[in-house]
Amino acid sequence: MTTILLARHGQASFGQENYDQLSELGGIQAQMLGQHYATTQRRIDAIFTGSLVRQQDSARHFWDSYQFSITVNNKSETPILPAINIDYPDSYILPQFDEFNHKDVFVKSDPVFSTRTSIAAEIAKADVPMTRLAELFDNAMQRWHGGDYDQDYIESWSQFNERAKQALQQIRIQVTTLNLNRDSTVLVFTSGGVIAAITSQLLQQGSQTAYQINKSLVNTGVTSITLKEQNSRLLSLNEYSHLFADGKRFVTWR
Repeated sequence: MTTILLARHGQASFGQENYDQLSELGGIQAQMLGQHYATTQRRIDAIFTGSLVRQQDSARHFWDSYQFSITVNNKSETPILPAINIDYPDSYILPQFDEFNHKDVFVKSDPVFSTRTSIAAEIAKADVPMTRLAELFDNAMQRWHGGDYDQDYIESWSQFNERAKQALQQIRIQVTTLNLNRDSTVLVFTSGGVIAAITSQLLQQGSQTAYQINKSLVNTGVTSITLKEQNSRLLSLNEYSHLFADGKRFVTWR
């Protein structure tokens, strides 16, 4: 029985020109997950990521921390089998695990939001601008998930949901290709939308459930799935105890 660990990337750069990069805290969160798995002797047999920078960098921070911590705690001096080779992206990048295009989802909800200037002008009217931005994004997500305007989007919710299903199938293929044994553990750094879609599928729920799950997913929180033959089963959702090593201040949702 293969275990798949779907980890959300570390905190990205919300509100910045380029969201697709880890914040300093985001890198630390990924390192904390690596240290946690090393000190608890959680063996990782393979690591994959989507093609986004925040996903790949989360894997890099995780692996650097994991290697260092497990070496320090490895009393038997057993060599560490490489779960990922950062120098060869083609060996670990699976684009099916990329997040949906949140900019497209936001802009298509109202043509007024086609530029950063127009968005800034709208949220500046509110007493709490970040709260207003969250409200606008929630409205945009509800429209995308609703399915009534699928033709408007670069990738509709239904298309994205199908891609998430294909992403899980890609892991099945990789497990076979790498000839991993049935007790292997595969770690995938992806994004909240993908994890929520896959989780909702396993629970046989629809888009609204996926959206609610997505809103609760913590940065570097881990969702566990088992693969047995052609069956998949959800073991745990959004586990993030590794972030409490130094208090709650490492827990974020962006």
